[in-house]
Amino acid sequence: MYEFFSNIKAMALVLGVMILVHEWGHYIAAKLLGVRVEVFAIGFGPRIIGFRRNGTDYRLALLPLGGYVKMAGENIMENRTGAPDEFMSHPRWHRFIIAAAGPFMNIVLAVALLTGVYMFHYERPVYLDKPATIGWVLEDSPAQKLGVQPGDRIIRIDDVQNPTWEDVIPKIALSPNRPVNVAIQRGNEIFEKDITPSVVGREQLGHAGWIPDEPNTVTKLEPEMPAAKAGIKEGDTIVAVNGQAMRSMQQVIRTIRESKGAPITMAVVREGKEHTFNIVPEATKLEGQSEPIYRIGVQSIPVQVDQLPFGQAITKSIQDSKRNSLLIFELLGKMIRREVSVKQIEGPISIARYSGEAARQEGWTPLLKLMAIISLNLGIFNLLPIPILDGGVILLLAIEGVMRRDLSQALKERIYQAAFVFLILFAVMVIYNDLVKTIPGLAQRLP
Repeated sequence: MYEFFSNIKAMALVLGVMILVHEWGHYIAAKLLGVRVEVFAIGFGPRIIGFRRNGTDYRLALLPLGGYVKMAGENIMENRTGAPDEFMSHPRWHRFIIAAAGPFMNIVLAVALLTGVYMFHYERPVYLDKPATIGWVLEDSPAQKLGVQPGDRIIRIDDVQNPTWEDVIPKIALSPNRPVNVAIQRGNEIFEKDITPSVVGREQLGHAGWIPDEPNTVTKLEPEMPAAKAGIKEGDTIVAVNGQAMRSMQQVIRTIRESKGAPITMAVVREGKEHTFNIVPEATKLEGQSEPIYRIGVQSIPVQVDQLPFGQAITKSIQDSKRNSLLIFELLGKMIRREVSVKQIEGPISIARYSGEAARQEGWTPLLKLMAIISLNLGIFNLLPIPILDGGVILLLAIEGVMRRDLSQALKERIYQAAFVFLILFAVMVIYNDLVKTIPGLAQRLP
């Protein structure tokens, strides 16, 4: 129950900030251009509290799942007086700026949040921005069936030359059951192949089965487990087990499990010197496992943490926001072409879960990074050319600009009605996806 309320509070904070910034963008643009703002609302439905100032009702409404700015003469269903401070009395380029200001502010917020995070705590896996060299290949995976081996390097994936893992991972994740062309270098030999990622997880993401080559640095030890008792320390780097070089923690785990409890010899590097330890793996029964597995009690999630100066931080923030924006458009395009599942779309339940998890982590950077991601997604989503959304308003303004006349009010009413139905159906689908991911077996129990 504590976790549930923690998730709700974190989501309220995250969405509250996103909505406030988005609507403030519309509000300030309208004010600067001389459009009268009648309502500035956080939430929908009945007004709970608020105040009036300079003709604007600033309110908090009952349902905090969005917000809106109501401008004079904006609603096509209402009669307009033609007053100069009404929305429709202003030129199209004014209306364009007002419509684009909300998503623009969400994108600016995403860049600003990431810049702040990177200046104080720029953390990422050590392998992420390194060349895509493979450390281990999982059994019966697409990569193994393709003949990929540890030590191979991906030198091209689709049209990306010399990719890092930051390039490879999303390409594979967004291509479930879809062939991806790769060029792989092994020694002096280069060969091109198509790999078809399998589908994994509730989100039905693509999975190739190759593991990045990374140092097996021990980042956490379980007390009273064989590794700690043998003398392994945090910061040690596992380089070999039973004389075999280890290029991935997955390889280490598999070797330990295959020992079946027999003693193993583990070589580690500590402060530049190699040390050897004899360890006896211990059978452990884990939740969800039918049979006990052999473990030694080490965890390896090596990360690199830096503090970037402002110039580098904002440059990196813009680059990451650009890359993520392109991935969002790629995902949407593949959904339209039915190449990926709509289950990859996250809704309010997932946002609440992620927000709660981020809020419970140590420090403030995980929650700020999540806020940046959600803000960017909100900005991009609102730019989609769907009437009712800001992108739909921009599209209709562009059409009217080309025609050099306004569309009829009757036609606009029909367009907005159809768009409203579409958004309702879309919301139902997203919430259903959320429930299926959250409640195991729900899809099988529904008629």
